[in-house]
Amino acid sequence: MKPARTLIVSAIFVAIAVGMAVWLWPHLPARIPFHWGPGGQVDGYAPRFQVAAMWPLVIIGMAVLTVALPRISPKRFEMESFAGIYAVLMLAGQGMVLVLGIAMLLAGAGHAVPMATIAPLAAGVLLTVLGNYMGKLRRNFFAGIRTPWTLASEAVWERTHRLAGWMYVLAGVAMAVLGLAGALLGWGLAVVVILALLPHVCSYFIYRRLEGRHLSEGDVP
Repeated sequence: MKPARTLIVSAIFVAIAVGMAVWLWPHLPARIPFHWGPGGQVDGYAPRFQVAAMWPLVIIGMAVLTVALPRISPKRFEMESFAGIYAVLMLAGQGMVLVLGIAMLLAGAGHAVPMATIAPLAAGVLLTVLGNYMGKLRRNFFAGIRTPWTLASEAVWERTHRLAGWMYVLAGVAMAVLGLAGALLGWGLAVVVILALLPHVCSYFIYRRLEGRHLSEGDVP
């Protein structure tokens, strides 16, 4: 996807977020729910302007990064070869932000919004999208599983991201099912934490296997 088209989609997302905030503004109390605990109960509030303004600002920030990061990527780690994939992933993230922002505004306006279902469901869809495209990312400093071992070897990068792609898809499906079943948000968060750590750990062992880097008795670990 070309940068201009990406920015157009981002602008549409911002317009929707701002439009929803303007439409619901008269119905929003001075402080509205901002954070939900693991059981889905509200445990934090914030001023309505902060909540209404945060979501379009986050989308704008992500849109700027979508355009800026490929331009400042260092040599030998250019992102042009997969710029379209990177743009799709960033737009998917913006879409999740938009969904969560609309849901939070509707909840603040008094509508019965099941945040304990929407949040993990939205995150599950995003993880599934990320997983489907993960294997198409090439080495870079901004997107993907960036460890010393993946950045040091194209083969390690590819195998790590193929593995991470499956993990992300499985985790996304699991989170969506948990959300639809009304399970505790804490379980969904545990899935995300494990998912975020495991591919990074696996990249080291993949590097050791592919590169044959074994410590000898005289080496310092």
